[in-house]
Amino acid sequence: MADRVLVIGSGGREHALAWKLAQSPHIKHVYVAPGNAGTADNGKISNSAVSVSNHAALAQFCRDQEIKLVVVGPEAPLAAGIVDDLTAAGVRCFGPTAKAAQLESSKSFTKAFLDRHGIPTARWKSFTDTKAACDFINSANFPALVVKASGLAAGKGVVVASNKQEACKAVTEIMQDKTFGTAGETVVVEELLEGEEVSCLCFTDGITIAPMPPAQDHKRLMDGDEGPNTGGMGAYSPAPQISKDLLQKIRDTVLQKTVDGMRKEGVPYFGVLYAGLMITKDGPKVLEFNCRFGDPECQVILPLLKSDLYEVMQAVINKKLSSSMPAWFEDSAAVTVVMASEGYPGTYPKGLEITGLPKAKQLGLEVFHAGTALKDGKVVTSGGRVLTVTAIKEDLMTALQEANKGVAAIHFKGAIYRKDIGYRAIAFLRQSRGLTYKNSGVDIAAGNTLVQKIKPLAAATSRSGCNAELGGFAGLFDLKAAGYKDPILVSGTDGVGTKLKIAQVCRKHDTIGQDLVAMCVNDILAQGAEPLFFLDYFACGKLEVEVAQGVIAGIAEACKKAGCALLGGETAEMPGMYPPGEYDLAGFAVGAVERGEMLPQLERIADGDVVIGVASSGVHSNGYSLVRKIVEKSSFDFSSPVGVSGDQTLGDLLLTPTKIYSKTLLPVLRSGHVKAYAHITGGGLLENIPRVLPESFGVVLDALTWKIPEIFCWLHKEGDLSEEEMTRTFNCGIGAVLVVQKEMAQQVLKDVQKHETAWLIGKVVPLQKGSDHVKVHNLLRALQANRSLSVRSHIQGKIQSNKVKVAVLISGTGTNLEALINSTKKPNSFAQIVLVVSNKAGVEGLRKAERAGIPTRVIDHKLYESRTEFDSAVDKVLEEFSVELICLAGFMRILSGPFVKKWEGKILNIHPSLLPSFKGANAHKLVLQAGVRVTGCTVHFVAEEVDAGAIIFQEAVPVKIGDTVETLSERVKEAEHRAFPAALQLVASGAVQVGEAGKISWK
Repeated sequence: MADRVLVIGSGGREHALAWKLAQSPHIKHVYVAPGNAGTADNGKISNSAVSVSNHAALAQFCRDQEIKLVVVGPEAPLAAGIVDDLTAAGVRCFGPTAKAAQLESSKSFTKAFLDRHGIPTARWKSFTDTKAACDFINSANFPALVVKASGLAAGKGVVVASNKQEACKAVTEIMQDKTFGTAGETVVVEELLEGEEVSCLCFTDGITIAPMPPAQDHKRLMDGDEGPNTGGMGAYSPAPQISKDLLQKIRDTVLQKTVDGMRKEGVPYFGVLYAGLMITKDGPKVLEFNCRFGDPECQVILPLLKSDLYEVMQAVINKKLSSSMPAWFEDSAAVTVVMASEGYPGTYPKGLEITGLPKAKQLGLEVFHAGTALKDGKVVTSGGRVLTVTAIKEDLMTALQEANKGVAAIHFKGAIYRKDIGYRAIAFLRQSRGLTYKNSGVDIAAGNTLVQKIKPLAAATSRSGCNAELGGFAGLFDLKAAGYKDPILVSGTDGVGTKLKIAQVCRKHDTIGQDLVAMCVNDILAQGAEPLFFLDYFACGKLEVEVAQGVIAGIAEACKKAGCALLGGETAEMPGMYPPGEYDLAGFAVGAVERGEMLPQLERIADGDVVIGVASSGVHSNGYSLVRKIVEKSSFDFSSPVGVSGDQTLGDLLLTPTKIYSKTLLPVLRSGHVKAYAHITGGGLLENIPRVLPESFGVVLDALTWKIPEIFCWLHKEGDLSEEEMTRTFNCGIGAVLVVQKEMAQQVLKDVQKHETAWLIGKVVPLQKGSDHVKVHNLLRALQANRSLSVRSHIQGKIQSNKVKVAVLISGTGTNLEALINSTKKPNSFAQIVLVVSNKAGVEGLRKAERAGIPTRVIDHKLYESRTEFDSAVDKVLEEFSVELICLAGFMRILSGPFVKKWEGKILNIHPSLLPSFKGANAHKLVLQAGVRVTGCTVHFVAEEVDAGAIIFQEAVPVKIGDTVETLSERVKEAEHRAFPAALQLVASGAVQVGEAGKISWK
């Protein structure tokens, strides 16, 4: 059901707010109090004469008119406590409380707050005495030339003086002559900052911030920034002078710190926070805060908002902004030009007729009314700033040209306006600036920072022969100093594979470095070599210093465990090669072995030699593409708890680092009793042991002789893997094997068991022609014997004995039907598909259901005169099968209102975008046209409005360069096959349901 909204205010900002809110399908009507000529009977928008100063009467109006939200435009009502009073009366409001609004209503409060929380601002001092203020101006060791009335002065209470005399004059006029009334009882004297002024606004729910595109206002009355200060003569957005990096800095050091600071002081801030900033040579500094949209900034920012403004405001009030972040039109620019009355900002005439408004509209422009009124059916002037003419185009220069055309088309006597709005941005864009490495995506400074952070980590790995100092062109190693007489150098290189994907998903980067080192040093042990030094290669699309530092810290720690020096490495930042948040690793180990001690000693290996198995720590670093596919197809994810206590996640278990064997096994390998050593790496048991055997020999292993870690048993069962797949892909609990003479087997085993878990697991046998090099007996029995790992999904509690009965409605192949069937077939499923209904006969989806043994029904919509009749027939069949939940899987019919109402909170649908963005048909096409970098899929409850029901589950999918609708669609489908079953389990378990006002409720 559509809602009614009330906007408080009468300016161009409020017209823009009403205009944007009226675009929401959730809104039936927007009232504006008191409004202006532009908001009077304009489609879904109309004015109200209700008093905005009498909060009790206003609250009663909201109850009488069933107003669902009040949006406060100007600052004065906020400072007067309108949000506090209406909220206390049960009326939902968008905007901060009076206490939070002190950030705007008291400049002395704001300056002290900024100092308390270390937020950069100009040096300052506040005064209630004229003489003291002037003494400060004359004695300050900085240019104290900015004088501000501490209270609210309608955006005009600031004087930027050109000298000390002028500043003192401003103090006198504000404090003694009461130029700005009671607002000037306290003045703030500030340092005059130099730089570019910019406005950075954000939505906030008191915790999360959602920045808006930066804008720049033009305060001076005339072109070239001449004339007196005004409330604003125009604005543009986005401001190209503000780079993405600078915007991120503003977000972190100003906006987020302000919201966090208010929350810490017990005054949470909700609504729009506006930071007026000066971009100085020392970085951004706060000039002022506003506690609402700026005017005229609002008129250029809201046209760039792609999302539903009403939905964003509701997310703010519900403290759910993090899950409903607004989207913006990134390839557009907006310019607004203010038309003001003659005499403004001083006295000006009123009641002058305005003509040409329809012509401006025909030019495709938005004209937001400010100081206008209706008189005898005509639009007339009634204020200083009369209109704002806004153009939205693909670039700033075009937008300014179009806005100026609109201004030229509109006439009223004595109209004044600027023709150079955005001139700073245009000058910036016209500058001939050479490209830099940084704006190409490579941050050398970040790389240097990383090197400084990891230097002590590398130095800690120094050993005899090497001091491990980073920074040179190459590293040196002295073999003589390490004690070698006649050494053979041995090298190895490896990576970590797609185990990295799990580390990145789990945001756990501290153990993956050990995997990298282990994979290399364990390999060179096969030659009997001691690892001497190690080099790493870290590649990424964008260098995140903290992440890289965590990875390399793990590498350094692992080098110490292996006894080798971290001699150097390479950090490669390659924009476009890797998506944000992803990185790749490679490692290089060099070791040495005395010439007469090299392994394997093939000529010594004989029939009857014993195979000793050394325990692995788990999956180590091979087979993770299969591991990830098994997890993907299961009902679990990497955050699912494992074990009885559930204090470890599946991701943690799979990220158990690879064991490093060099220090523990090297003395045994050098004893002369070991004929061969094999690292069980990629290729598993089947392919690695033959690498250290003569062609004429193989091995026979007995899986019952060693303990197989539970994770392998779970992977075997969950993936339905064959014995050959297990032994060819995984180590199955054996990280390394030693081949020894039978008579020495017990002695060598004891030596190994001093430091590692190990077993006698098999023997060497002559290889018969055509037979396998490695035979593993009793693997299935061993896997079953160790199958005790408990992996639980997020849905806690016992599996229900009576599963929720589900019907799936289809129209064709039944997109996602197979994924739903597979997930509900699992023993831990909370749901069971009892029926598949199609409105078309003979489609593939019906055959899928029949193959799975699920009853089907065809209800042809063409046989019914109306949607309601068709839905009634469907409803009857659903009752016949006692259906409790409905999933729409490629169902191409729009359900009727009565049907949706009856099944409210019981119908699930999936949409191929991250709602609320890109609703309706052609979502992939819209995504590509908008140029966004991330899309995905959304499972939601079905409401009467299309794609507007409460969101249950979302999965993001990156948009790749060169994507077409077809390629993007395929990747989103893969995400759908995971998301829809996951959402069904959440709802069927009772973990998620529809609560009050159609919102999601989690149990």
